Amino acid sequence: MDNHEQINYVEFPSRDLEKTKAFFIEAFGWQFTDYGPEYSAFSGAGLDGGFFQGDMHSSTASGAALIVLYSSDLEDTLQKVERCGARVVKPIFPFPGGRRFHFTEPCGNEFAVWSDKGLQN
Repeated sequence: MDNHEQINYVEFPSRDLEKTKAFFIEAFGWQFTDYGPEYSAFSGAGLDGGFFQGDMHSSTASGAALIVLYSSDLEDTLQKVERCGARVVKPIFPFPGGRRFHFTEPCGNEFAVWSDKGLQN
């Protein structure tokens, strides 16, 4: 459903669309629809979006917004993204209300995964 003046879609660059798509399909089960050779839209991610052919990447170090996914099993998700070709750039760390880690997908875009499970009381 499209909600007036609400965030609706997000886009990222990718140096290699096929590599990026393969990672997200394998790691998270996202679905993709290609719109020509330089753009692929994704769905099944909680928020729809797309990847466009480009040499840049999204990184918090360069001031980009950070997309954060949720996991009910943070350690399992960390192992899965590594198996699928991601590079962990910030190992699991606590923050008020949860724990999270940051990773870059094979073409360099940075994402994070957080959980409120497994917190020490």
